[in-house]
Amino acid sequence: QVQLVESGGGLVQAGDSLRLSCAASLRTFGEYAMAWFRQASGKEREFVAAINWSGGTTTYADSVKGRFTISRDNDKKLLYLQMNSLLLEDTAVYYCAADWSTELLTARYQYDYWGQGTTVIVSS
Repeated sequence: QVQLVESGGGLVQAGDSLRLSCAASLRTFGEYAMAWFRQASGKEREFVAAINWSGGTTTYADSVKGRFTISRDNDKKLLYLQMNSLLLEDTAVYYCAADWSTELLTARYQYDYWGQGTTVIVSS
């Protein structure tokens, strides 16, 4: 019933840019809070960026502020993560998440729906 599919990952060099996309099958895409999380090898899944249901408010992890931008297109049911000035430490599997809420959600436990992830590898 609810499917999230990430795409756009790949191998890039430090300093490059990359845009991730998440296509959602949610019938009411505009009613869901959405976010991006990432999980590096050997680490726990961590918060990256979140956006509220209307797209009017966003928040970011300190590690990506000023470099990443989260956005959404509710008509197309797409979530984006524009990543600029990529660093080696950005290497991870990136996951799209969604849940019913009119507020920003930033914690892993707050999300019930997840994509399978798309891999981003940043090399020097």
